[in-house]
Amino acid sequence: MGDATAWIDQGRRARREGRPEDARRAYASAIDACRGPAHRRLLLDALRGLAQIERDLGRTAAALALYEEAVVAARQADDALALAHTLRHLGDVHRETGRNDLAEPCYREALGLYRSHPETAPLELANAIRPLAIVEERAGRSAEARRLWHEARDLYAAAGVEAGYAECARRMEALPPPSGEDPVP
Repeated sequence: MGDATAWIDQGRRARREGRPEDARRAYASAIDACRGPAHRRLLLDALRGLAQIERDLGRTAAALALYEEAVVAARQADDALALAHTLRHLGDVHRETGRNDLAEPCYREALGLYRSHPETAPLELANAIRPLAIVEERAGRSAEARRLWHEARDLYAAAGVEAGYAECARRMEALPPPSGEDPVP
């Protein structure tokens, strides 16, 4: 599977260098080379890479289909962190297209996987909590949104990500005041 690995590396490099069409071709070649149960992990990497390129290019339907296939591949690969990461991105595509009803279960499953895995980094957990807080906020569930923003803020602080911390603080401040509760610090 050296060819598939090389194509995935080539796709990553092309994306970093701002050559999305070259990245698309490389990831598509990797996907073709990885079909079959023996190469699930490489297939997962190739699917996620191509999905991100399609998303970068504004091709939402293509990105959605690829992320859905990548979720299946992640489940088959039995890799909890890869599944959590892929579900989060699938949720992002749903949320960005106004489908919070489809995004929420993706985020909740991803968050459950991250919380139960001992190797989850604080930044990964914060990045999973953030979009669920947005969904809660949009649904008018301010108390839950506030709780999630508070948790994400603390995790961004622990990870040293000032922009994440600032966004969480700003969003918490913009929420309606809690009714009969002490405000979250």
